[in-house]
Amino acid sequence: MYPPTFDYYRAGSVDEAVALMGQHGGKFIAGGHSLLPVMKMRLSDPGVLIDIGRIDGLRGITKSGNSFRIGALTTHATVAAEGDRHFPDALKHAAGMIGDPQVRNRGTVGGNVAHADPASDLPTVFLALGATFHIAGPNGARSVAAANFFTGLFETALGENEVLTAVEVPAEGTENGSAYAKLFNPASRYAMVGACANITVSLTGECTACSVAVGGLTPKAMAAPSVGASLVGKRLTDDNIAAAAALILNDLGGDVMGDIHASADYRRQMAPVFVGRALTLAGHRAGWVARLQKNVKDVTADVLDEIERRLRK
Repeated sequence: MYPPTFDYYRAGSVDEAVALMGQHGGKFIAGGHSLLPVMKMRLSDPGVLIDIGRIDGLRGITKSGNSFRIGALTTHATVAAEGDRHFPDALKHAAGMIGDPQVRNRGTVGGNVAHADPASDLPTVFLALGATFHIAGPNGARSVAAANFFTGLFETALGENEVLTAVEVPAEGTENGSAYAKLFNPASRYAMVGACANITVSLTGECTACSVAVGGLTPKAMAAPSVGASLVGKRLTDDNIAAAAALILNDLGGDVMGDIHASADYRRQMAPVFVGRALTLAGHRAGWVARLQKNVKDVTADVLDEIERRLRK
């Protein structure tokens, strides 16, 4: 299949990209793994493509204080290979499950979330982690919380002539744990059901905070506040996790999608299963270093670092 004809411009900076979009309209393109397929299927005909893929300032992962800033042009493979032990596990592992090696080495974080495919993995993870999206446009720079960024089916808070420049996620401490689990389409590996859990656990083993989000089920990634709230103040036992995961059905309501790959009813049945898996794994990851340090007084920091590094692989 061939895409419709289009004009092509290459931007050398963010300011130039914004100016070109204001002058010509069209779509931004970087890795192309979201836009080109829909153009080839004639589901999109932007007329103009503005290539931002060679703007070096939009690439890479940097840590500043208690957060990581991920440039919009950073590839999924780069995120999956991030070695800092405070980098969120859910994000790292979700990036490693996207498509195949070719997609992961070419596709970009910014393109993925700006496309806002409801079956994509990263919107779900960023929502659960409480990410912040940094945007540049003709009126300057602004930031949008993940809870307000995804607005509908293939729709985001990006305004006219604006470009996503980075996504910022909180670093994980020893008391935090996050995990992503999905039921994927065996051909495309898109999520038919995706679930992300981000949990904080006290030294005594009780959950002190829990954020859950799901994707692949509804027109946009959505938070599951009932699930998270039900675990706060409780120990992460199998029974408590199962009871919390079942509450996802309350949060979903009746807006669950179905297609030829999985009906709405099947997705609804699978949602508690994968929410439970994400909660279980996040719970295992949360707080174990702090509890170990409390119970084994002579464990050195170097030993703890090495144990954590190996377990988080």
